Amino acid sequence: MSVQIIKSTIVTAASLLALFAPSRANSQLIPQPWGSVGGKDGDVTFAVGARAFDFGVELGKGPEGSTGVDVLKFISLPVISPYVGLGLYSADKGVAVSGGVQVGATDNIFVGVGYNSVRGINGQIGVRF
Repeated sequence: MSVQIIKSTIVTAASLLALFAPSRANSQLIPQPWGSVGGKDGDVTFAVGARAFDFGVELGKGPEGSTGVDVLKFISLPVISPYVGLGLYSADKGVAVSGGVQVGATDNIFVGVGYNSVRGINGQIGVRF
């Protein structure tokens, strides 16, 4: 998979986010970043992501040197935020599906657990500003 496809996916995701994002309070304007570590088939996987307006983008490194981008849709509930997503990965990994949940641990910290069909099960920790 070429770098051009990954760049196109990022630009498309950012454009869709800007197009469909409803007007929110100022606290919603600041992205909520997170980091993630997980594993699949004995390989350690990593990802970083950010969420704004109930949409997110996650850049991940999977097994066998694969890298990719996932676009996520969150459902905001009072304490938890479940999400689903689709991604595109290199190294012949193709399309990935993902899902999980993020939970507010404190006012400024959240934790989560998720599954990605390329990167496997992962744990997340993030910050709200």
